[in-house]
Amino acid sequence: MATPLSAQQFLDSLRAEGVTVTEVGAWRNHNRDHKGAWGPVHGVMIHHTATRGTEASVEICRDGYTSLPGPLCHGVISQDGGVHLVGYGRCNHAGLGDGTVLKAVIAEGPLPPDRVADTDGNARFYGFECVNDGRGEPWPDVQVEAMVRAAAAICRAHGWSARSVIAHREWQPGKPDPAGIDMDQFRARVAAVLGGGPKPAPAAPPFPGAGYFRPGQSNDYIRQLGERLVAKGYGGAYTVGPGPAWGEADRRNVEAFQRAQGWVGPDADGFPGPETWKRLWA
Repeated sequence: MATPLSAQQFLDSLRAEGVTVTEVGAWRNHNRDHKGAWGPVHGVMIHHTATRGTEASVEICRDGYTSLPGPLCHGVISQDGGVHLVGYGRCNHAGLGDGTVLKAVIAEGPLPPDRVADTDGNARFYGFECVNDGRGEPWPDVQVEAMVRAAAAICRAHGWSARSVIAHREWQPGKPDPAGIDMDQFRARVAAVLGGGPKPAPAAPPFPGAGYFRPGQSNDYIRQLGERLVAKGYGGAYTVGPGPAWGEADRRNVEAFQRAQGWVGPDADGFPGPETWKRLWA
């Protein structure tokens, strides 16, 4: 049982655990708080989106449907391991579930079967929607690792154990998600991460050369650059991404990072050089 983290604490916790985070629009103020309580919170709930593709999944989870307005979760975890923040506060993700399950989560004990839907879960759980069609689509390990670390980040911030992480299907009768994920194994992975402490920042790879970061270029160095910009808090120009193709969003994010170093003029043109690259991994 705990007061919800602030939006900044939530973001900082995810980054400290080593996940790549993209902030989508005004996610910090996008919620359903006018419909009821947000908190106290007791755990983390894992879902699958029943969709395909990052962009479409993020859009649906941010905006919702006519019958179920968004946000539909706090973060969308894509198959490349990115965590896309779409809302903060009360979100339409958990719905009504079994109150005896909630009591078990609070006690961090074994979960009973979910037999009834009598308790509001939207007020009590953080929620992550994970991109998967729910029809037998394989789960990339990079995605599952991000799911594990996102869950561990929230548990660590609140001082919870891995028993505070549950599946939607363990909460609400009739729900299948996340299909194909063994939750006992998943919680064991969360526990292992919690036991090992936050993931350290990666070492900087060698700077490949300025020519890799120009219009028309597409390569993995651009993706690595974008991921570090996001991790450092300079991913604001991305709507979806980062990706391997150089674009104006990459240049604008690099420029914002360079200006934050106190650089001006040609030193803050949005194209990375060796010193920009070095500082992104500092």
